[in-house]
Amino acid sequence: METDQKLLEKLRQLEEKYSQTGQDIEGYLEGLLLSNYLPYWDYTHVDTLLTLQQPKTDFPDEKIFIVYHQITELYFNLCLHEIEQISNNGRDVRPNGEDRGWKDQLDPDFFLARLKRINAYFDALTKSFEVMVFGMEKEQFLKFRMALLPASGFQSAQYRKIELASAPIRNLLQKDHRDEFSNEIPKEEIANAFQYMYWKRGAIELSSGRKTYTLQQFELKYEDELIAFAEKYHNQHIWAKFLSLPKDQQAREDIREEMRQIDLHVNVKWPLMHYKSAARYLGREDSDVPATGGTNWQKYLPPRFQKRIFYPELFTEEEIENWGRIPQ
Repeated sequence: METDQKLLEKLRQLEEKYSQTGQDIEGYLEGLLLSNYLPYWDYTHVDTLLTLQQPKTDFPDEKIFIVYHQITELYFNLCLHEIEQISNNGRDVRPNGEDRGWKDQLDPDFFLARLKRINAYFDALTKSFEVMVFGMEKEQFLKFRMALLPASGFQSAQYRKIELASAPIRNLLQKDHRDEFSNEIPKEEIANAFQYMYWKRGAIELSSGRKTYTLQQFELKYEDELIAFAEKYHNQHIWAKFLSLPKDQQAREDIREEMRQIDLHVNVKWPLMHYKSAARYLGREDSDVPATGGTNWQKYLPPRFQKRIFYPELFTEEEIENWGRIPQ
C-alpha cells in the first residue's frame, strides 16, 4: 500500500510537470515505453571520443601526447564548471527536483565543497603528469614535436579562464606592471590591462623580442573572448566571492587552506611539472631546445621568476619571498 501511494504521488508530480508544457502524462508515459534503453556508450559518446585523436606523424608516442592534453582540457572544463557555480552562488534545487535558478547568497560550506573539488581535479592532473614526464621516449618526442609547430600548450584558453576566474586580474599581470593598476582593476580598464598579462611575456621570441606566431594566433582566436570572460567575472571571481562571506567565515581555516592549495596548484605545482617535463625533453648541456611555440620556457615556467600569486593575503611574507620553493 505504501509503495502504491509513493507511485501515485510520483505520477501526480509528473502530471503537474508536463501539464505546464501542454502535454498530458499519458503521452509522456507512452513515449517512455517506446524509447530505447540508454546504454553507457551512447551516454558517454565514447565511440566519438575515441575518434578525436589525430596524430600528425607515425610515432606511437604521439598518441600519448594528444590523449593526455585532451584529458587535461577535460579537467580544466570541470574546474570552470565548479567556478561558475561559485560565481553564481550555486543553484536553488528543491527536494522535489524544482530548479529555481541561482541563489542570492553564497553558502560557505557550498563554497568550501567546490574549492575542494577544484583542488581534487588539479591534484589528479599534477600527480598524473608523470605520464608526460616519463611516459614518452625522448627520441620520439623530439621528432614528432617538429610536426606540431607552432602549436603549444601555452594556447590553452581554458587554463587562462581558470586564472581569470580565480583572482583579481592585477595579480595576473607582469610583475613590473602591477603597480600601474589598482588592486581591483575597474571593468572598463580590463581591455587595457590585458596587454600586460603575464603569459604574453612567455611567448616572446628570444632572438628578436617580437611576439611568437604562437602568441599571435592565440590572441587572434581568443583575446576578445578572454577579455569578455574577464569582464564577466569582474567582482565575481573566487577571491571576490571569498570576500563576500561574513568575516567569521572568511576566518575559517578550512576555507583559507583550500584557497591556498588552489593558488599552489595553479601557480606552483602545475607550472613546475611542466618545467620538469620541458627540462627532461628539451634540456641540453650545450643549449636548450626551443619549445614548439617558441616560448621562453626557461624563464616562463619557473614560478619564482613571475611571483604570480592569486591570494597573497593568505600567505606569509616568507612564503611569498620563497614562492616556487615552498615545500609541497
